[in-house]
Amino acid sequence: MSRNSAVAHAHAAFDGGAFREVLARRLSIPTESQNPERAADLARYLSDEMIPEFASLGFACTVLTHPKGKGPFLFAERIEDPALPTVLGYGHGDVIRGMDEAWKSGTGPWTLTEVGDRWYGRGVVDNKGQHSINLAALRAVLETRGRLGFNAKYLIETGEEVGSPGLKELCAEHRERFRADMLIASDGPRLSAERPTVFLGARGGISLDLAIEAREGGHHSGNWGGLISNPAIRLAHAIASIVGPTGQIRLPELVPSEIPAAVRAALKDLEVDGGEDGPAVEPWWGEPGLTPAERVFGWCNFEVLAFEAGNPQAPVNAIPPRARARCQLRFVVGVDPEGVVPALRRHLARQGLSDVKVEKARDEVFAATRLDPDHPYVGFTLASIERTTGKTPALLPNLGGALPNDIFAEILGLPTIWVPHSYPGCSQHAPNEHVPKALVREALGLMAGLYWDIGEAGARLKG
Repeated sequence: MSRNSAVAHAHAAFDGGAFREVLARRLSIPTESQNPERAADLARYLSDEMIPEFASLGFACTVLTHPKGKGPFLFAERIEDPALPTVLGYGHGDVIRGMDEAWKSGTGPWTLTEVGDRWYGRGVVDNKGQHSINLAALRAVLETRGRLGFNAKYLIETGEEVGSPGLKELCAEHRERFRADMLIASDGPRLSAERPTVFLGARGGISLDLAIEAREGGHHSGNWGGLISNPAIRLAHAIASIVGPTGQIRLPELVPSEIPAAVRAALKDLEVDGGEDGPAVEPWWGEPGLTPAERVFGWCNFEVLAFEAGNPQAPVNAIPPRARARCQLRFVVGVDPEGVVPALRRHLARQGLSDVKVEKARDEVFAATRLDPDHPYVGFTLASIERTTGKTPALLPNLGGALPNDIFAEILGLPTIWVPHSYPGCSQHAPNEHVPKALVREALGLMAGLYWDIGEAGARLKG
């Protein structure tokens, strides 16, 4: 009964094909939360996969709902001793739309397909593969030691891909029930496929609609050009006043006053690597004077996700009556999300562009969070991962993307540790979502080692 035995047990689940079989079965359930026709599949993922898995690990399971929720939530708990620390885990069973017709030949969203050194399938990294790795690691520890050595709680939601509606309210309602000493969860990418990574929070995300409704109907560009305003041109100028031609945000309210010293230290010498399928980093884009790591993990970016005016597929000689852009601000700690829309409205009014309407695109906004890199749980986690893998993990103060980490950090008051099992070039949210097999095997072992070490430390880790 040793740590090495638990890690070997987790590796054996990969080597013998048992983990692949489980993951393939889970990927076959088309849990597209954006598709109302998949509501039954969201519930089925919990009833057919998660509840039996947790029950076999000695967890008591409860399915919870909330009026704001997109789908059901599963809460599972295994209490070994109240004197021991309690670890809360999190994952989501829903996936982004399958986009079935766009996948490379021989692959598809609902079948786990092996091509070379990769596994393909929708959810293989976001997020079925990641929480399945953690559950398999818990099993490896249990079957090696006979107990975890800590209390475990787990929350699986089915609406993360549509903004986690109801999750915040559910956690507030069940705050005492979900109480724990720390969150250890997995989502998002590593810094690179080969380097284990820990991140301590997430950038926030707010989606915005910028629109001009100038008039009813289009008007001939020859007869009316130069006489009436063009909404597309005015909207283009509005966007150009917000973000410069090299991606620099021009409004001080949309960026932090500085990058804290501890964050700069953590990001020092980190290289952003999307792998062979990822785009090359463009050093001229973004906030001047920052390293690529600082730009994506320590700063903010404003993006235009879609821009529409007239009929792009069949243009006609008419000045369009309206123009609309869906934009997004990814922001770090230090930016007030409630102040973003008012700041944009004030700015556009100063620019003589008050006809541009600015509205939040949806109610769900992920706030920015960041655990102090000097927190003792951080050093503990990094040391455990290095002990298992022989690699120095990358430490990111926060993920570049958005996660509902604010709910765990602020409503539940937890130190948050994320150990991702993906990589930047995984095609998450796109056709051909995939994961390198070597990454999966390594992740199974390092999570088994981490859970083993938490149990070994026992009450010393209790907050």
